[in-house]
Amino acid sequence: MRSLGKLTFGALVALVGLSFAAAAQDDTSTDASPDKSAGTQAAPAAEEKAPAAPSAATAPPAAAPPASAPPASAPPASADDGAADAGGEAYELKLRGLEERVNELKEKIFRTKARILQLQETVVTGSIGAGARAVLVHRNEMGGAFKLTSVQYTLDSQPIFKKIDVDGDLDGIEEREIFSGNIVPGNHNIAVQMVFQGQGFGFFSYVKGYKFKVTSSYTFTAEEGKIIKVKIVGFERGGITTSLEERPAVRYDIQIEKLTPEKARTLQEKTEEAG
Repeated sequence: MRSLGKLTFGALVALVGLSFAAAAQDDTSTDASPDKSAGTQAAPAAEEKAPAAPSAATAPPAAAPPASAPPASAPPASADDGAADAGGEAYELKLRGLEERVNELKEKIFRTKARILQLQETVVTGSIGAGARAVLVHRNEMGGAFKLTSVQYTLDSQPIFKKIDVDGDLDGIEEREIFSGNIVPGNHNIAVQMVFQGQGFGFFSYVKGYKFKVTSSYTFTAEEGKIIKVKIVGFERGGITTSLEERPAVRYDIQIEKLTPEKARTLQEKTEEAG
């Protein structure tokens, strides 16, 4: 009986111990499960917040100005165009003046060469009337329907006279000597280019503002002991039935005379005064 009581008491103690162990195991499992559920719930929250970044990045800046709005301080285009035209005219006038000065220098150089040639002949031959001499004259016989705007002369490919009309200072010249000096006896070539501007009226008013370029050349022979005078004349050829486009032309009037010492000195003095 006593042994049975000890067994029963031991069994009760074991049952009580098993009950406490089972209760502790249940508490552990219930405490861990909320942690797992919290972990599973936190992941979707992070996933929901992640897509919010692209929407913020793609949003346009609120302070950006409209692209189509023009600058308020842009100056009117017409003012710029007027300033550019005025600057272009001033530059063109300055360029013309510079070109005139260059042409004058070229003419002086050519005349100086002619004078040196004459001095050489004087030293060698002892007479100022030796050799040959040429005198070239520009003449304008065009009518009122044409205005001479520019002219250029060369003698043996060397420029001797070039001028552009400014306020009628070229077109108003009826006749002018452009070269006078000693030259080597033999053949020589004159080349000329004249540019006319139409001043048509009445039936021919359609040519007003048109430009007509006339180019011509002429070969002459300078003889020993003689003066040859070549007059280059711009004139209107044809008649009333000739169209204005075909009228501008150039002709050469020739005059030859004996070169005496007195005549040579007179021509030389005129050349020095002109130079």
